[in-house]
Amino acid sequence: MITALDYRDAMARFATGVTIVTTADRGGHWWGFTASSFSSLSFDPPLILVCLANDANCHPVFTTEPSFLVNVLGPEHEDLAVRFGTKGADKFAGDRFRPDADGLPVLTDALVSLRCRTVELAVGGDHTILIAQVEDADLRRDGAPAVHADRRYWDLVPRRAASA
Repeated sequence: MITALDYRDAMARFATGVTIVTTADRGGHWWGFTASSFSSLSFDPPLILVCLANDANCHPVFTTEPSFLVNVLGPEHEDLAVRFGTKGADKFAGDRFRPDADGLPVLTDALVSLRCRTVELAVGGDHTILIAQVEDADLRRDGAPAVHADRRYWDLVPRRAASA
């Protein structure tokens, strides 16, 4: 049987993109977390899934508020990814987020921001799987995405077009 440590080490070797998922509660307070467990789920309808630890401080908010944003990070956002993955951190310190039309916090220089509405919650061990319909995609800017592997952040080197 695999140990928890061996499992963590094995999963650390899988490269993944990095996102910051944000929402606002009914009082207008902003909440967010770093998620590398994020994936496209369906094209028709457009669905995504994102996994949230059950012991996260923001868990009660994300499992009751219907709307959230997924902000896709570039390599220059490593400091934000670390901050949003740290319990007790002042996650929204600074001026990198602004409220969207509905008051949800959007990362102003994200590569992409997806506006999502939760359609289903699923149990996944010590995580909750948020399954959500993508209502809008704001392709904010070009750039390479942040990649997390081996417990570090990596910058992708763009491929050169093959010569004919």
